[in-house]
Amino acid sequence: MRRFKKVYLEITSVCNLTCSFCPPTKRQKEFITVEDFSKRLDEIKPYTEFIYFHVKGEPLLHPKIDQLLDLSAEKGFKVNITTNGTLINKSKHKLLNKPALRQMNFSLHSFDGHAGSENKVEYVSSILSFIKEATSQSEMIASLRLWNLTQDNATNAERQRNRQVLEIIEKEFELNYRIEERVLPGSGVKIANRIFINQDYEFQWPALHEEEDDGKGFCLGLRDQAGILADGTVVPCCLDGEGVINLGNINDSSFSEIIVGDRAQRIVDGFSRRVAVEELCKKCGYRKRFGK
Repeated sequence: MRRFKKVYLEITSVCNLTCSFCPPTKRQKEFITVEDFSKRLDEIKPYTEFIYFHVKGEPLLHPKIDQLLDLSAEKGFKVNITTNGTLINKSKHKLLNKPALRQMNFSLHSFDGHAGSENKVEYVSSILSFIKEATSQSEMIASLRLWNLTQDNATNAERQRNRQVLEIIEKEFELNYRIEERVLPGSGVKIANRIFINQDYEFQWPALHEEEDDGKGFCLGLRDQAGILADGTVVPCCLDGEGVINLGNINDSSFSEIIVGDRAQRIVDGFSRRVAVEELCKKCGYRKRFGK
């Protein structure tokens, strides 16, 4: 039986921000029901122990995220949540001391990525306050992400933008160094017990309108991960935010049938030959960035 390191379970397709680096989904806006979520956990149980409440959408918008975490714990899953962090004060009572919650990733670049953002100090401080409380009460890991670096040399404005955020973090954790002196693109630096900061280049979602390359490379989609969108569409990886590579729907077929279906098998076989067979995969830079 194929085992995955993780399965992405999108609990909502809705987001409260419109960030420049994240194209808005054209899919129907929806929130997964507790009943459907429970069924999906049962479907993927033989295949993984780790789930991510994310593909697109903002997980903390889900009004019953506490119930989803409780169900995950009951069924033996560990959960990672990726969030923009803007709703952390409203949601923290639903997150604190949840046994299933393994890690929370905070996309701090969301603040500058969203044109309507206000009060950066309050935004970052509220996230740091939650992280300190959560890590003191549990074994939760926290990752602070600044994925907004440019491939070329950063401009003074870009450096200053991140410096404002990093300075808040440095003061809060009483660091005696400047974070950018130690962190490299694509890597993380530990700033406290179970608390890390990670900087990387700006995230680029693959899309059909992008230029196609030679299709060579390797991908871990359907090898160490798979995803299920809020509407039940099964996709091969966390980068197919629009369900372009629709392998089947969990509401119509079982997860076990879908991941060994013809389309899924062609993807796996193709990458075994270091060749992308899907159009979207041929337009995905992460295939070469993280491939072998």
